[in-house]
Amino acid sequence: MMEECSSPTVSLREFGCEQSLLSRPDGSASFVQGDTSVLAAVYGPAEVKVSKEIYDRATLEVIIQPKIGLPSVKERAQEKCVRETCEASLLLSLHPRSSLTLVLQVLHNDGSLLSGFLNAACMAMMDAGLPMSCLFCGVTCAIHADGRIITDPTAAQEVESRALMTFAIDSKERRVMMTSTKGSFSVHELQQCIAVSQAASEKIFHFYRDSVRRRYSKSVF
Repeated sequence: MMEECSSPTVSLREFGCEQSLLSRPDGSASFVQGDTSVLAAVYGPAEVKVSKEIYDRATLEVIIQPKIGLPSVKERAQEKCVRETCEASLLLSLHPRSSLTLVLQVLHNDGSLLSGFLNAACMAMMDAGLPMSCLFCGVTCAIHADGRIITDPTAAQEVESRALMTFAIDSKERRVMMTSTKGSFSVHELQQCIAVSQAASEKIFHFYRDSVRRRYSKSVF
């Protein structure tokens, strides 16, 4: 399904998702934001290597595959952001001494890629039926040279901006679970971006609910 969201203060590109695309993973989802497209696959809970075993909770590994070439330092940093967000949401203590693997594949990047990773990851974990304390979504904000705040920026808008921020927002209290920033900005601008992201998250969570509702309420003839 596809949906476009906008308001006087928040504007998001058209986005859509589809779950259970792949047969081998325990859960999968594709998430599209404008021309940015990400595919996510979740494997587990499964047996874990002894060297990675944690006695009181599951081990979560996040792997990001770029569209072309091998993962770089940038992908490793993005993996850390996604892993920390997922660990804060998943009830890993319910599956001790096991492993979960989340694979994120970039299909096309036209900006706001990290928030696309987060949204695809959440939908894939929902599809896998993993126990979670809350859902989460990613929102990216760019601060233009003239001070304008742009939500869900394209790749061209990111290049023109002097600061770029991505926030992971939880579905319960709309609190910030993770922040990734780049560039220069003031404390006031950071607070503005957080407020805008929290407002944008309402639209994304509504899209989550609507998407899942449509999937599971199809009439059976």
